[in-house]
Amino acid sequence: QVHLVESGGDSVHPGGSLRLSCTADGFTLNYYAIGWFRQAPGKAREGIACIRVDDGSIYYANSVKGRFTISSNDNKTTVYLEMNDLKPEDTAIYYCAAGWGPAVAHENMYDYWGQGTQVTVST
Repeated sequence: QVHLVESGGDSVHPGGSLRLSCTADGFTLNYYAIGWFRQAPGKAREGIACIRVDDGSIYYANSVKGRFTISSNDNKTTVYLEMNDLKPEDTAIYYCAAGWGPAVAHENMYDYWGQGTQVTVST
């Protein structure tokens, strides 16, 4: 069982930046795809960025491309989501998930999920 923990959520003004972290207790993430998903109130969960940690393949949703960057640390224990130029529409609970498949933004490809971290972007 892979236990994922997200951190780094906060409240920021539009144009601000945040870095979210996703860590697996006691596991290396090297053999997984890690996806960042988000769910805003009243909306479906959306896959926004995914990385296959072992080969570095990456996917970004159009809504975040050019503003968000997904990466992993050198020892493959943490995946980050660097978020820049944040907008009010980025307000959501952000989840990380781990799966055995490729770096794709399909929820059913991911087997393990964290509890989420809140990101709020407002004036």
